[in-house]
Amino acid sequence: MDRGGPISTETRINDRIRVPEVRLVGPNGEQVGIVRIEDALRLAQEADLDLVEVAPQARPPVCKLMDFGKFKYESAQKARESRRNQVLTVIKEQKLRPKIDSHDYETKKRNVVRFLEHGNKVKVTIMFRGREQSRPELGFRLLQRLAEDVEELGFVESSAKQDGRNMIMVLAPHKNLKPKPKATEGADSDELSDSSTEEP
Repeated sequence: MDRGGPISTETRINDRIRVPEVRLVGPNGEQVGIVRIEDALRLAQEADLDLVEVAPQARPPVCKLMDFGKFKYESAQKARESRRNQVLTVIKEQKLRPKIDSHDYETKKRNVVRFLEHGNKVKVTIMFRGREQSRPELGFRLLQRLAEDVEELGFVESSAKQDGRNMIMVLAPHKNLKPKPKATEGADSDELSDSSTEEP
């Protein structure tokens, strides 16, 4: 009586359900009540459906009349759709010097804008060298200026903090920002895809 191809070890159907009675749910979700397993199997056969155990821990177990093959197919489709809808968040890195000139700054800012437009987070790193380490306020001001310049596209997810010779801030794109296609995104010597995670 088993139909629908191989079944998982977690889900018991039809003759694999070995209990004297079950709480039966009809194909449209209607409550039939507690019935003997023989009657439940007969009803399934008459309706050309499978008897599927949906709550094995219940007492008695809850079983539903359904087309198990169709149920498995639809579940797989939903799982695929869910994975397709997940957003791959990549963290890019943009490095700056505290005493950056205006032309360089505009170039770096354009990179950050591009990353955010494509839906990526950006780790902005200020690199201090030599005596610059005694002037952390230069880094703070630069990071604050950058955050304000791109506030329409992203927000400060992780505030500026000192990390050895570097100062780091993380920017994230706004949730309602629709990412641009990534085909136009070129390689950049300053960008670093240093981690990626999936978000629903």
